[in-house]
Amino acid sequence: MVVLTHPNIRDGWFSETNSQWPGQAMSLQVQRILHHERSLYQDVLVFESTTFGNVLVLDGVIQCSERDEFAYQEMIAHLPLASHPNPERVLIIGGGDGGVLREVVKHDSVKEAILCDIDEAVPRVSTQYLPKMAEGLTHPKSKVIIGDGFKFLQDPKNKRSFDVIITDSSDPVGPAEALFQQPYFALLKEALKPGGHISTQGECVWIHLGLIGELHRSTKELFPVADYAFTTIPTYPSGQIGFVVCSMDATHNLREPLREVPNCRYYNSQVHRAAFTVPEFARKVIEDGAPAPGRVIPSGDGLSKAQRAPKKILLLGSGYVAKPFAEYVTRFPEYSLTVASVKLENSQRLIEGLHNATATSVDVNDPAALSQIIKGHDIVISLIPYIYHAAVIKAACEHKVNVVTTSYVSDAIRALEPEITKAGITVMNEIGLDPGLDHLYAVKAIDDVHAEGGKIKSFLSYCGGLPAPEAADNPLGYKFSWSSRGVLLALRNTAKFWQDGQELTVSGPELMAAAKSFYINPAFAFVAYPNRDSTPFKQWYNIPEAETVIRGTLRYQGFPEFILALVKLGFLDEQAKDFLAYNTKASWAEVTAKMVGASSTSESDLIAAIKAKVSFKSAQEEETIIRGLRWLDLFSTKAPVTVRGTAEQEAGKVAGNPLDSLCATLEDKCAYAPGERDMVMLQHKFEIETASGEHKTLTSTLLDYGIPHGTSSMAKLVGVPCAIATRLILEGHPALSKTGILAPYTKDICDPIRLELEKEGIALEERYV
Repeated sequence: MVVLTHPNIRDGWFSETNSQWPGQAMSLQVQRILHHERSLYQDVLVFESTTFGNVLVLDGVIQCSERDEFAYQEMIAHLPLASHPNPERVLIIGGGDGGVLREVVKHDSVKEAILCDIDEAVPRVSTQYLPKMAEGLTHPKSKVIIGDGFKFLQDPKNKRSFDVIITDSSDPVGPAEALFQQPYFALLKEALKPGGHISTQGECVWIHLGLIGELHRSTKELFPVADYAFTTIPTYPSGQIGFVVCSMDATHNLREPLREVPNCRYYNSQVHRAAFTVPEFARKVIEDGAPAPGRVIPSGDGLSKAQRAPKKILLLGSGYVAKPFAEYVTRFPEYSLTVASVKLENSQRLIEGLHNATATSVDVNDPAALSQIIKGHDIVISLIPYIYHAAVIKAACEHKVNVVTTSYVSDAIRALEPEITKAGITVMNEIGLDPGLDHLYAVKAIDDVHAEGGKIKSFLSYCGGLPAPEAADNPLGYKFSWSSRGVLLALRNTAKFWQDGQELTVSGPELMAAAKSFYINPAFAFVAYPNRDSTPFKQWYNIPEAETVIRGTLRYQGFPEFILALVKLGFLDEQAKDFLAYNTKASWAEVTAKMVGASSTSESDLIAAIKAKVSFKSAQEEETIIRGLRWLDLFSTKAPVTVRGTAEQEAGKVAGNPLDSLCATLEDKCAYAPGERDMVMLQHKFEIETASGEHKTLTSTLLDYGIPHGTSSMAKLVGVPCAIATRLILEGHPALSKTGILAPYTKDICDPIRLELEKEGIALEERYV
């Protein structure tokens, strides 16, 4: 019999710890765990509590309990429905547990109620463990659709289709993140009939008053009537949750019910009217637009953090992973954030909707400008290309400002150690995904094994940022969410590692040929290849006994062969080529002919020349790669080449190179389409010899998906660890505030970051296989 466990349940108690409500936690005593799974979108837990019945938890956050769920379900449903003159067609986004549907169909006027939830696990699990709520899912008026609410609303046939739309979402992280942003409310407006109403989960005035104020302001821009109401519910943070309620008709009074609703346990007409009366401190923020007060956290000097001057964070870069970082640190009113990038508009776009954040621009190639912008901050986060980190650190030393990067410690950074030590600053590195999250759980598992007297005989660690299977629809099985140039250049790096006691080296040109199948589970066809220099990790991870140490990259099958063909054909060459002059109007077929030495630009001649340069293992491989090259338009006489080059070549404007010119095409052909998800797979595999001489295999695995129309998995898993490390440094955590160059290779640094990440629902799962 499998004994179910969960990281939020310890010593018989479930604790809802989360940085969305720092400094507090809701705890319930657990009778038994009924169900636990990782769905495609989130962690799903159901447990039987001693006093609240069965409890549904998503990503560590309580969604409902049998004891008090009606206080939420009745209010979010009946506030918009009872104030509408004649609601006939109702849409519910989210709400897969069925509770809101149960309430909607109580209205006699309702003829059809459609529920659209992205995660099939929620209605499936609720039907089994929360049957009183899930009864709404099978009501004759109900229709359940498993799908993306955004896509459902974007379907032209759903325009002006609904009298009432209810968004029953979880908190604004994970799958629900996009449901708290203005583009979503604009879609709701388009889907409403004239005079339609909406109601959406509106967070807690004690915790998220700033977000509520933003929601109220953004909805007032879209709807003639926008209001805020609330209910009380014991198992939600601070015992209160609100609703943003809006109408398309300026004459509708949302605060006045037009009919009674039968068979309710919380809702009645008096409660309806009273729900819109909020405490004065909240009214000032929601209705008057006053700033939200900060949290008050007593400190030793008699002042609260909210009363003292905020710690100043400078974020350099506004790219792919910057948003999750910024969203995390701006949850804390004791921090102020400045975002600086080359283009001011990029910085401004990043901080939209964030509190205590300002935007500016800086040219990091200008030492004086870089020094000036770092001056006066408490910490600088360098999320710009790694080649600039040394310049950032040098300027930070001048002003005694701490630094955090997500990149590997480079030789250029190590050369600055004397200056860093003299300045007395902390320079934390390698705290993203890979490197970063991988370190945290490698160190944990290794320390656990050593603590029990065991030895690590073999350590394999592979990580891949990939399109989710349904989005892996091109010949590479890959899509670029960051610089395609960076991805391709990484494929040319020499790899070093330990295998069976020998130190081995694979040169860059041979790296793709070294890729091998790597089994994690039957759902994925992965290949793995070594990445960079793994040999120092014997020392850094304190595993001198290990005979094999390999850290590497995961890709879908077929990727290495395709890249290897591009290498052999010269498309990863950075040397300028005359036939790639910046004023050229050449087609890809003409460029390919020059690259491979074909006699003409006809497809047959191009393919013949390619076959002369590339040795295919099989006819199937040949067909697959040729088809891929054709898909990239490399045989096309009509597709023009966008000539690009290195910085020096771009400055000279004479000729570009094959690598950068190919990148222009890859970024167009291999981009994520709107609504597509990315995926991260990370697995450590340890061969262990126990103290008794027994041999075991331990895996530590993370499978995570991005949110359609929201945050990508890669951005979250790089940005959030970086943000947590930043917060711990600012708070003076002793292990993370040491002077010098740091990286998360030791337990004292790894554990505090890892524990905070687990509060965010980010964790690897360990299992003996």
